[in-house]
Amino acid sequence: MDATVPAREAEEAEESRKAEESGKAGRGGEAGGRAARGPRRPGRSPALSTGAPRAAARIGAFAVCQAAVIAGAGLLITGPARGRWPMTAEDTAVEALEDARTAGLSTASSIASALGDTSTVVGLTLLTCLALVLVPRLPRWREAVFLAVGVSLQSLIFVLITASVDRTRPDVERMDDSPPTSSYTSGHTGAATALYAGLAVLVLSRTRAPWRKPLAALLLLLPLLVGLARLYRGMHHPTDVAGGLANGALSLLVVGRAVLPGHSWVGRPPADAMDIAVAAAEAQPAPAREQTTVIVNPTVTDEATREQLRLVLAQHGYRDTRFVDTTAEDTGGGQTAEALRTGAELIVVCGGDGTVRAVADALAGTGVPLVLVPSGTGNLLARNLDLPLGPAEALAAGLTGEPRALDLGRIEGDGFPAVHFTAMAGAGLDAAMLEETSDRAKSVLGWPAYVLAGAKGLRAPRMRLTVRLDGGPELRRTARMVLVANIGTVQAGAAPVPAAKPDDGLLDLALFDPRGAGGWLRTAGVLLRAKRRGTAGPEVTGTGTGDGGPVEFHTFRRAELAFSRPQPREIDGDPVGPGRRLTAEVRPGALTVMLPARER
Repeated sequence: MDATVPAREAEEAEESRKAEESGKAGRGGEAGGRAARGPRRPGRSPALSTGAPRAAARIGAFAVCQAAVIAGAGLLITGPARGRWPMTAEDTAVEALEDARTAGLSTASSIASALGDTSTVVGLTLLTCLALVLVPRLPRWREAVFLAVGVSLQSLIFVLITASVDRTRPDVERMDDSPPTSSYTSGHTGAATALYAGLAVLVLSRTRAPWRKPLAALLLLLPLLVGLARLYRGMHHPTDVAGGLANGALSLLVVGRAVLPGHSWVGRPPADAMDIAVAAAEAQPAPAREQTTVIVNPTVTDEATREQLRLVLAQHGYRDTRFVDTTAEDTGGGQTAEALRTGAELIVVCGGDGTVRAVADALAGTGVPLVLVPSGTGNLLARNLDLPLGPAEALAAGLTGEPRALDLGRIEGDGFPAVHFTAMAGAGLDAAMLEETSDRAKSVLGWPAYVLAGAKGLRAPRMRLTVRLDGGPELRRTARMVLVANIGTVQAGAAPVPAAKPDDGLLDLALFDPRGAGGWLRTAGVLLRAKRRGTAGPEVTGTGTGDGGPVEFHTFRRAELAFSRPQPREIDGDPVGPGRRLTAEVRPGALTVMLPARER
């Protein structure tokens, strides 16, 4: 017993000493003024924080309050206020609507009620969210989350309320089957409010068209029509409908404040975000490179993204970085050349495939490293390098990465000078698809616009061409589409040239000549098998004998293509006009790209 007492006392003394030191440190921090108020968590970029946990916590807290308030109102309606006005007048109002029923009104009420059906609301919500993500050049993730979470939150609270408040439906002839739920609140009305009022919010806040206000007014009218239809059909009391309207509106308010840009709950960087970033840079042992230029395509990069990029750059020691916008006349090459002339040691490109190609063309052979910040809808090089597709994440990955030499393709033809490409060039169907897609269609539909244009191109006759690879014998072929590839994968994980790699010192040629629907199915099967193996494989690699297969692959260092008549042509997704000739060659290791070490 005596031996254990000193041990316990020693432990208690040690704990007391640690607590005292901790208290001194805390008092010292308070005395330090700026140390206590200074940058939080240096080393972590505030630009990389979405604020999602905080927003989710606030949504949850307010949802609990919302459910409590609406359920409390329901308990009041079915309890102490049951025999008081205006509750006593509700049955009279519903009975008056029953007496006013006509065949025409019944049909109209059936249509209006269907607008709030579960299947209708879920289907329209899903389609709208998909459109918000896939159609615009810059996917509207926040707007899609706003609508999806708003509708879902309304449904969740509706279930909680109906479980808490037991109210029978009106004592009139009901025109619909009665679901086994409480009459309070109206689920149809709540769901319609969350969906259609949510769409009205998006129309008013995200469009500038002259028709936006009339459309928003129509959308706001729909929940009222649904509620009136539910009353007409004898399914609810007026206060049930009012509760549904309140549930849907409050759900949108809560989620909108937490998610939509421009509101106080959105995960913005803190007010001292730049101080946090600078403190993180000063804590890094290695000196930061000073001369950096960011080439930005303003049509696919909004101001919020620019602010994120500035914070990430500052965190890594790149202060006072120049941001230079591309223009319709100069898509990145001139800006990059000017940056090199003024001593830039690092180039950051923020844009789509066309912007990356123009910048890479100017950087070819210079050894100046490039950081890829994907923006827009394609971003083929970034996808093939497995870079993050979020701008801030991609920039952070590049700034902390290591230089890696990648190949470039150099291509020329009749009607345009020699230029470099990073991803793919081609002729035939893919180029025609790009030429036929108008800027308006791309802005409205996004990448699906290319699919519609491609369907039109299938009616065009096959091209006849000759191919000479690395000075070898001339090959005569027919084809729907010809691709010269430095990378193998495109959008949605499709791999039209599965064996192409951006660092193997070679380019790949793919000749597509499917005949009929069966030929396209065979082509798809060949590509899927090749993608699983990670190579084109001997069964689909061309031999020069013209075996009539649906797809044929070759690798080369230099290729000369000659067409029997002018064909549409494209380079990294940009049409370059029709012509009869293409000459492509590889430039091994001509472009230096900053990539995370794990990618090596």
